Amino acid sequence: MTNQVVIRMANDLRKASTKNDAPIWSKLAEYALKPSIARRDINLNRIAQLTKDNDTVVFPGKVLGTGNISHKITLCSFSISNSAANKIIEKGGKLINYSKLIEDNPTGKGVVLLG
Repeated sequence: MTNQVVIRMANDLRKASTKNDAPIWSKLAEYALKPSIARRDINLNRIAQLTKDNDTVVFPGKVLGTGNISHKITLCSFSISNSAANKIIEKGGKLINYSKLIEDNPTGKGVVLLG
């Protein structure tokens, strides 16, 4: 059974996709409705390898704190460990929720979707 918060998030993402003609939000809504067992985990060192300074990153799963990140990013994820959150903030990065992400990047341009 899917959590009501997740269903609301998926609906908001779909509306943003239609309103802004941005397929990235529709894809993120699809990932949100997958069962939690099908969601992926990613380590911080892998995010560091795949991104560069000041990237805005979305990961539809859990971010784990293994490894380090040497540059600042803005991250939106479904879940994050405390150690990963602390490491991102220490480097000057930000953690945001999906509504702030859509507000800042309505068309999805410049947003890196990992996963």
